[in-house]
Amino acid sequence: MYTIQTEASFDSAHFLKDYEGKCSNIHGHRWRVEVELAAHSLKEEGAERGMIMDLTEVKERLRAEADRLDHALIVEEGSLMESTLKALESENLRIVILPFRPTSENLAKYFFDCMKETGCPVYRVRVFETPGNGASYGERIPEDK
Repeated sequence: MYTIQTEASFDSAHFLKDYEGKCSNIHGHRWRVEVELAAHSLKEEGAERGMIMDLTEVKERLRAEADRLDHALIVEEGSLMESTLKALESENLRIVILPFRPTSENLAKYFFDCMKETGCPVYRVRVFETPGNGASYGERIPEDK
């Protein structure tokens, strides 16, 4: 099996509704996302001969999604009162509403799915909310095309 990996970072804030602890308050992180692609064999022809995939393309795809979340308040859908959400939006704050609780675990799956949708043979994604704390999501090695 061959693997390649790249990473991107972004800064954002979030909170965990209904959590009993500090993380129930809005707080920020310097998130680091590592994406690992895997294949059983390398491409045999063309510009990508000897590669799983052009790493420049992988980095661009990952960076696009990380940029979407950068310097935003990541909010779970339904976790804020409508009046609170409207007040924040009226202040021109950048808010990204996601259909899941913004934990490291869920963000790892989110980035996995995003990369998979762009055609990357993604194997595993790791998301770190601090240098020593993170989560990963992965699936079986994709079949070669």
